[in-house]
Amino acid sequence: MLKVLIVDDEALVRRGIVLGVDWAARDCVVVGEAANGEEGIAAVERYKPNLIITDVRMPRMDGIEMMNRLREAGCRAHVIVLTAHSDFSYARSALQFGADDYLLKPFRDQELMAAIDKVRRKEKELTALTPQDTLPLAKGDKSKYVLQALEYIAEHYADQDIAITSIAAHLGVSEGHLSHVFKKETSYTIISYLTQYRVHTAMKLLQDCRYKVYEVAEMVGYRDVAYFGSTFKKLVGVSPSEYQDRCR
Repeated sequence: MLKVLIVDDEALVRRGIVLGVDWAARDCVVVGEAANGEEGIAAVERYKPNLIITDVRMPRMDGIEMMNRLREAGCRAHVIVLTAHSDFSYARSALQFGADDYLLKPFRDQELMAAIDKVRRKEKELTALTPQDTLPLAKGDKSKYVLQALEYIAEHYADQDIAITSIAAHLGVSEGHLSHVFKKETSYTIISYLTQYRVHTAMKLLQDCRYKVYEVAEMVGYRDVAYFGSTFKKLVGVSPSEYQDRCR
């Protein structure tokens, strides 16, 4: 499983990336976010991501300088660079520092997913060639529990009664221990990750105009349609009905 770090000074761009990709389907998990290169370096040290998705133009420290410092420190994470047309020279510089790919803003979700899939193929090839150099996320009991929790959420997100209590009981571990390791390794609480997963799934369902908003709410585990609507708007920026209208 690839651990992904997103570095961009625009909060809406970061939210769009987090919600615009079906990370679980690509065997990935977003472990953290950062608003500039300095925060990005600190997040890399903390979360040890396999993939960094970064903007180039950011305050305090841009993406190129961040990549330069990370490479000097021995970081071998894959990097996908986001750049505007006017900053194409930045993209060339990023490639010199070992970026795997770059996307020109504004990019489509499909373009980002294609770049992520390309990285995943590279990672598999590297793992096959040098397995001793690649430590899987499941290494050790703590990471095993995190992986199992992610899998359980992917399978049971539609259950209205899903909670950390039921997840911990299923895994045979205490709630406190599971909460601690999950937050430490993903930067999310279990409930916030569950919410992100539900909203992402709802976005895909709302694109199918056969479903009404209340039906989608039930399909992703919400009894209260109003609460679903407020949660969706908080993360996406528009209400479920507004989002569905835009997809028509």
